Amino acid sequence: MKDQLKNNIDEYLPLRDVVFNTLRHAIITGEFAPGERLMEITLANRLGVSRTPVREAIRKLELEGLVTMIPRKGAQVAKITEKNLRDVIEIRCVLEEFAASLACERITDEEKDEMKALHRQFVQSAKTHDILDIVEKDEQFHDAIFKATKNDRLITIINNLREQFYRYRMEYVKDIEQHSILVKEHEELMTAIFHKDSETAKQIMHTHLKNQQDGVTQAIQ
Repeated sequence: MKDQLKNNIDEYLPLRDVVFNTLRHAIITGEFAPGERLMEITLANRLGVSRTPVREAIRKLELEGLVTMIPRKGAQVAKITEKNLRDVIEIRCVLEEFAASLACERITDEEKDEMKALHRQFVQSAKTHDILDIVEKDEQFHDAIFKATKNDRLITIINNLREQFYRYRMEYVKDIEQHSILVKEHEELMTAIFHKDSETAKQIMHTHLKNQQDGVTQAIQ
């Protein structure tokens, strides 16, 4: 790891929130490995802050399930477990299958063009094997599906869970062999949505997410 953590600076946010966002980003992108200890004084020095905002950030990260407190050892990055993964995928299946179904009914021609363009970007990104960029392009493709639902409440719920989804998405995309599978599944999703085939779209989305569960499960075993 680098000696200096990159602060996610936002002049409108209190320091404690800047520290929290920085540490959360480091965890979900894998800069801090599962099981790695988080020492307050070390983190404070690397961030150039006092220990107080670091302590507050660790407490919030514990509430989010990204950090666990170990007796006599302190804080450590929460490990990715099969149960946590299953819980996240179950939630994603419910929300994203529903989103795919609504998109079939409500997508516009303009949104179809946008989804095609985002898919082309994803295909190009997959060829580079740049993990962070692939994850970003994958999120943007799924966001296009959510946008097509025209359901602001559904989009808000999904966005509130985005960070938890992101961590597992990262783990899956690390396996280069999965990239061509993702491309194929995205193409199948677009075809079903464009043809307003709700049942097929839901089935493809379910398979798409279950494949991620299986892939990450294999990686952590």
